Parts: sequence; C-alpha cells; structure tokens
Amino acid sequence: MRPKASPLLYGLLLAGPLLVGMFRPGQLGSAWLRANLRIRAWPAYAARTSAPACREPGLSAAATTVPAMGKSAAIALYQCSECGWRSMKWAGRCGECQSWGTVAEMRVPAMARASLRSSVQAGHAAFAGSAAAISIADVDASNAGARPTGLDELDRVLGGGLVPGAVVLLAGEPGVGKSTLLLAAGALAAESGPVLYVTGEESAAQVRLRADRIGAVSRQLFLAAETDLAALLRHVDAVRPSLLIVDSVQTITAADVDGAPGGVTQIREITSALMAVAKQQTLTTVLVGHVTKDGSIAGPRALEHLVDVVLHFDGDRHSQLRMVRALKNRFGPTDEIGCFELGEYGLIGLADPSGLFLSQLRDPVPGTCVTVALEGRRPLVAEVQTLVCASTADLARRVTSGLDASRVGMILAVLQRRAGVTIGKQDVYAATVGGVRLTEPSVDLAITLAAASATSELSVSPHLVAIGEVGLAGEIRRVPGVQRRLAEAERMGFRSAIVPPGSGGLPGPGGQLTDVTEAADVRQAISAALGKSPAPR
Repeated sequence: MRPKASPLLYGLLLAGPLLVGMFRPGQLGSAWLRANLRIRAWPAYAARTSAPACREPGLSAAATTVPAMGKSAAIALYQCSECGWRSMKWAGRCGECQSWGTVAEMRVPAMARASLRSSVQAGHAAFAGSAAAISIADVDASNAGARPTGLDELDRVLGGGLVPGAVVLLAGEPGVGKSTLLLAAGALAAESGPVLYVTGEESAAQVRLRADRIGAVSRQLFLAAETDLAALLRHVDAVRPSLLIVDSVQTITAADVDGAPGGVTQIREITSALMAVAKQQTLTTVLVGHVTKDGSIAGPRALEHLVDVVLHFDGDRHSQLRMVRALKNRFGPTDEIGCFELGEYGLIGLADPSGLFLSQLRDPVPGTCVTVALEGRRPLVAEVQTLVCASTADLARRVTSGLDASRVGMILAVLQRRAGVTIGKQDVYAATVGGVRLTEPSVDLAITLAAASATSELSVSPHLVAIGEVGLAGEIRRVPGVQRRLAEAERMGFRSAIVPPGSGGLPGPGGQLTDVTEAADVRQAISAALGKSPAPR
C-alpha cells in the first residue's frame, strides 16, 4: 500500500533542499528551485495517495496476469550414441552402457512434441470405440501357433518355428552367415506363401547369385534392394507376404526422423514402425542386426526389449561350425542351440555335432581330456587340449582358445596350491577342438586333468570323460544334468567317467559306461585319471 499524505511529510519535502542550500551557498538557487517544484507537485500527490485503492485501470495500471516467459522451440536433451540413454544434463560417461565420450546433445522440436500430444489425445478419443477386454479363456489362439521354417536346427531354437506376427532379431558378426541362413529359410518358407526379402547391403543381383549357389530360388521369394522405410512399406503392401526379412535394420532410414543412418534414433523409430506393421497385419518379421566390438547387439538397448525373439548367430570364421542361440524368446525356451556346418553350398544342420569336437588321434597324447558340455538341453562331447612348455620370456604366457581365460588361470592356481603340481614360469596353452567355445563350469575338471597330464607327461585314457566344477579349495562340485551327459558319453562309446560326489542318476550295470568314479577333490581326480599322482617338474 502507498503511504498517505501528511503535514510532516510535506515539511520534510520543503526543508530538505533548503537545508542543503544553507550549507552550500553556491547551490542555494537550485535548492530553492527543487523545493518550489515539490511544493507545486504536492496537491496532485496528496490527491493520488488519498484516493481509494480500487480504481479504474488506466494505461499504467498493474496487469491482472503476468505473461509467461518465452520458451525455446526445442528442448535440449543429451543422448548416448551407443545405447540410446537419455539425460537432461550432459555427462562424460553414459549412465547405461558406461561408455566414455558418447553422450551428445540432441533437440526435440516443438512440432514433434505437439504431434505427440495430439496423438495421445487422439488415442484417448479412439479408446471409446476399441474392442472390449475379453476373458483369456475365450481368446482364439488357433492361428498363433508356430510354423516350421524347414530348418530343423533353427526350429529347435525358435521353439518349433516362427509365430505369425512375431518380430525376430538375428544378430551376429560380419561374415558369419546370417544372410545365407535367412535366404535359405526364406526359400523354404516360400513354399507355403509369399516371402519378401529386403536387402539394404547388397543388390538384388548379388542376392540372386548367393541363392543360385545354395539352391534357394523360388517363384514366391521376392527380392527388393531398398534403404528407405517408405519404399519398404510400399513393397509390403504390394506383395502381401507371410514372412518379411530385412537385411539389415541398420541400413534402413526414415526421411522424417532425425539422426544418421544406423543411429540410435533411426533404429528405434524404424523398429517401432516395422513392429506396428507386423502386429497389425500378423506379418512375421525377421530383422538382421549388427554387433559391436564386444559382441553385443548394436543400437539402443531398448531394441532387444521391443522385439519378441532375439537370436545370436556365432562361430569362428576359420571354422565350419555355426551356432544359433536364443537370448530372448517369448514363445519358446532360451536354453536351446542350433548347430550348422557352413560349406560351399550353404548351411547344413547338424543333428549330432559331437563328433566335430573330438580329435582323431589313434594313440593317447599327454595334455588331452574329454568332457561333456551341456549347451541348453543338448549334450556336446568335446575335447580339451593343453600344452605346457618352458618359457623363453621373463613373463610366462597363458593363452586360451575357446575357453574362459580367467577360469583357466584359476584352475592353474588351484593345481599348484591344492594338488602340488608345479607349473611355475612355464607357458600354458589351452584350447578346444573344432572351434567350439566352452564356458560352463562343468568343463573345469577336464581342464584340470589335461593340465596335470601335460605337466606330468602322463596320458589320460581316451575312453574317459571328466565332468565337474572345480572350486578354489580344490573340491569338485556337482553340476546339473549329469545323467544326460553320461548317457551321451555312453552313446559315443566312452567306458569310464569321473564325476563329482553325490551325482544322482548314475548309469547301472549292463551298459558300456561301466566305470564311474566319484572324486571329491582334484587330487583324487588326478589319481583316478592318471593312475598315480603327477610328478612335478
């Protein structure tokens, strides 16, 4: 509130300039002039301050509302170029994938936000006319069953085949055979309906040459070399396929989406658009994805959450063995693997791949031992080989191929500390046969016996398999599926086995596997496998 006019205030206004003029005689005239002006202005000021507070608003009246501050046309966001993690503040390290220097600024246009709000409002308006929820017991699932692709090993991993309307992501390293696998699967699926194969990395003529080589030519298999999403969708409307294969999703671009081709924003929006088409038209869609240097799927982490099935196709490029593993499957198990052999005429399914992982040596050699790994629900008989020799450098080498290097180093330490095997500064080389990768703990005992055999120059029997996990205390721990592993070893002609104590389901008398030894620690296992304790070097 304004202060009211009073005689005291009037006196102060008049006396102030005069007092200044008394102490400063040179400024008396100007002081008298200021006082005179204040005296003349006093009646208007007194009338204004004595008026009531409620008055008609004029040009200088206070506004009843305060205008909002101007907003920018875009909201600043920061996004990781590796995984798509977003933040309102810049950070040197991604909060999701922990990568350094990958967070960059991105802007969300105001038009995009307005269209998003309008889409949400339209969705709420259309919700009143959508179908009502029904009981799960009344849902018809007769047309949602899996349809076989014709490749038994691929169907094993998928859980029986491809489900209509499912979106499958197949990832793998370059040159591993992803395009060859999907081209063969597409040709087999074309026998029951049209299949559209969209390639963004090759021309249609190049795909035709590969199809001629592997025998994947069909009149119902349509090819399209496209990198634009709108053109891809037009091909889908024209062909009306039952199976859509996109090779690869990183090469498809959308004109109305910001970001470089293969970037996080592009991949997310394109995958969402293809998923919407797949669900609306009950179109089975297979997307080919790239992998990064560490073997993970390239693109945002949300990509794996969007799709229904995530498959990983891996294998050593110097080996003929290829394996398909399910990392995520909404329609089947994730503990199955499919084995293929890559040859001149394409991929051939291997129903019994165990023979590929065994050496063909006639005489036993020190440093080898056979184990039975369990990949999913499939037992694989594989051989582990080690070589221990004098080191020519000051620092001993530990080289592995197909095995976990950290577990091999742990097993060598257990051998020296718990079993008295002196390895010292000798070089140790450990590898598998056939290019298979064995990472489960049940392979520990085979690595232990192979290293002890190489150190002592004593051979393990070629008819023996070793199964078990080795602990830091030297104990041998139980592993799941011992009965299934021993049955596979017996089928392959092995006659003796070393297993952890307390393993249930051991085979009874009458089979080929007659000698099953339960070893409690590594000393007992070495004694049972080599006949005596190894002689340290």
